[in-house]
Amino acid sequence: MKKIIVVFFFFINYVTNAQFNISGSVIDNTTLTPIKNATIIDIKTGNKTISNNNGSFKLIGTGTIEISFSGYQTKKIIATNGQNVTIYLIPDINLLQEVIINSQSIPLQEKYATGAVAIVKKQEIERGNTIELYPILNKVPGVFMQNGTLNTNRITIRGIGARNLFGTANIRTYFGDIPLTDGNGESSIEDLELASISRIDIHKGPSSSNHGVGLGGTILLKPEFIDRQATEAFFSSSLGSYGLSRNIAKIAVGGKKSTVNIIYSNNHFDGYRDNNTYNRNTVTATSSIDLGEKNNFSIIVSYVDLKAGIPSSLDQEDFDNSPRQAAFTWGKSQAFEDVIYGVLGLTWKHNYNTSFSHHTSIFTSFRNNYEPRPFNILKEKSNTVGIRSRVVGSSTLFKKNWNWTAGGELFLDFYNSKTFDNLYEDFPVGTGSVLGNQSSDLDEKRNYYNLFVETNVKLSDRLRFNFGIHLNQTFFDIDDEFLDDGNDSSGNFDFDPILSPKVGANYQLNNNFILFGNVAHGFSTPTTSETLLPDGEFNPDIQPEIGWNYEIGTRYNFFKHKLYGSIAAYSLRVKDLLVARRTEEDNFFAINAGKTIHNGIEGTLNYNLLKSNQTQLNLFINASINNYKFNNFIDLDSDFSGNDITGVPSHTINLGIDLITKKGIYGNLNFQTVGKIPANDQNTVFNDHYELLHGKIGYKKNISKYISYDIFLGANNILDTKYASQLQINARGFGSNAPRYFYPGIPFNIYGGINIKYRL
Repeated sequence: MKKIIVVFFFFINYVTNAQFNISGSVIDNTTLTPIKNATIIDIKTGNKTISNNNGSFKLIGTGTIEISFSGYQTKKIIATNGQNVTIYLIPDINLLQEVIINSQSIPLQEKYATGAVAIVKKQEIERGNTIELYPILNKVPGVFMQNGTLNTNRITIRGIGARNLFGTANIRTYFGDIPLTDGNGESSIEDLELASISRIDIHKGPSSSNHGVGLGGTILLKPEFIDRQATEAFFSSSLGSYGLSRNIAKIAVGGKKSTVNIIYSNNHFDGYRDNNTYNRNTVTATSSIDLGEKNNFSIIVSYVDLKAGIPSSLDQEDFDNSPRQAAFTWGKSQAFEDVIYGVLGLTWKHNYNTSFSHHTSIFTSFRNNYEPRPFNILKEKSNTVGIRSRVVGSSTLFKKNWNWTAGGELFLDFYNSKTFDNLYEDFPVGTGSVLGNQSSDLDEKRNYYNLFVETNVKLSDRLRFNFGIHLNQTFFDIDDEFLDDGNDSSGNFDFDPILSPKVGANYQLNNNFILFGNVAHGFSTPTTSETLLPDGEFNPDIQPEIGWNYEIGTRYNFFKHKLYGSIAAYSLRVKDLLVARRTEEDNFFAINAGKTIHNGIEGTLNYNLLKSNQTQLNLFINASINNYKFNNFIDLDSDFSGNDITGVPSHTINLGIDLITKKGIYGNLNFQTVGKIPANDQNTVFNDHYELLHGKIGYKKNISKYISYDIFLGANNILDTKYASQLQINARGFGSNAPRYFYPGIPFNIYGGINIKYRL
């Protein structure tokens, strides 16, 4: 009997301590990109290895392993013999500088970047009511988003794009690897569903050569994927002031080799103002498919169906006394936009070996818009197709390791616009817009190509360099299909190729300070409408805006990452400034009329006031102090040299606090102060300085092992500040009407709801 017991315990000891081969890969949970140099250790034996460039590893152990990488939460799993495991690491909320950026080009931890990069985490996206993008972006120093309505927005980075009359321009935007910027250089990222985004990376200034070199910078929206071998269902419903309702349904299934994630949302808002109703339905789907260790495919689909009223801007008197009304003619014509928008992209990644891979994306999109305005009715159709491909490698040269990427992007945009007379004045009040005779028909081809090369080299343990060069050429071709008015706007315009270099350095002074700096060239081409003179002829003298950005900064952390942040000072100098001259309410043309200097300082400070097993209390301060001037700007008989640049606040400061408890209670407060903003080039009209306070509280609870809920209540503009949330810069009054500069911001408003989540 004793022998049997001894043999039994020997057998148990052998089984529990038997060693076998363990293999797998380590992946970033938010971007599904490999993590290089993650540490994998078998807890019982101490055997250790690190993941390679593709995130892969092999280890001999007992099966209980721990996976760690700086900037991510450590994870423990149990693996079985012969199992190929995939480990998803979640970014640590307090170690943001360690998180990997440029994951699709040259993977690099954010702290080693040579330019100013901001990462907006999923937690920050979810801090508010998640229908509005502007409270999220406005906490990023150097970034300012104005929002006249949910469908009327303008994003600027370091003052670039502020002079665009309609929407966001001079900034490159991507959803995954799919360009969202159209052939005119304009972007509408506010139409995407925020619940489908896992992270937002913002590269400020023209420093991201492999994503284009828009003067303002690049916004990379990371789509949400689902873990392999996981099943998740999610439902969210919320209600708020002024008829706000928001419903989201999500189903996600992950298998051993493939995943699919589908999100549906409906967002409705009756509006604070007249003629301000907003209704948006979206479907977003992502899928990842592994075909062996060398090949991976990912698919992104997004469909948006949006209809929203357009109340337009108000003059000073109406803004002061009747902010809820729509502009008179816009309300009388019941102006609106009815948009259907779709995006489809397929990306193939192939690993030739651990140090060489290629990424190729093909994409297409369409956008149809029907938009009655007081002066006419616009019908737009656009279709884009394109391909983006690059190789990513790691080489040894001069006994140094060089990480590099080279590739190109071809973008073809086919656009048609037709305008018709709006006969609303011929019908009884309340009828709204009525389609009349056609007045224009333009076919436009707006195409470009980008070629780029970029490399990072580590010269020593402390010093790294980054070099890049980008080549762009843009082509416009316009066919005027409507010649009844006697004008022919047909023609083509090929801009000269533009070569944009950059160089940057990163030096680790010690464990607490990293210094960085860069010099980078950028440009912004005119839109097709800006290349036309008032008589419809092409302007052969129009040129792109060209700029050089000079920047230095530091990233710091103290007390074991309890206090961390960054500070950057920059000077962006732009020549051939595009100036829009409005001739009628619906007509303007552009000239190159000046130079601007964008000098500024921006910084972030994050401090863990309290961090224990039960409670976490975090404080953050973000600030931008700007001195943006017209250096040389003469328009006709007016000299604006020395004036502040139009549409940009003198400063923005955010002060916030976050509370997270183990018991499930959480909350946040965000106080924002915005400096005065010039509304015209003369600097005779300003939007006054204003302050906003937003907050949210909630409670999360696990009902069972698989089901959890989250109940929340939030409030925006708690101080009930009266302010203009967007400016129509350089507005003109036609006839006896005063200029309409101001979009009224929404006063105090609340929202609340519940999220229910099932995860297996």
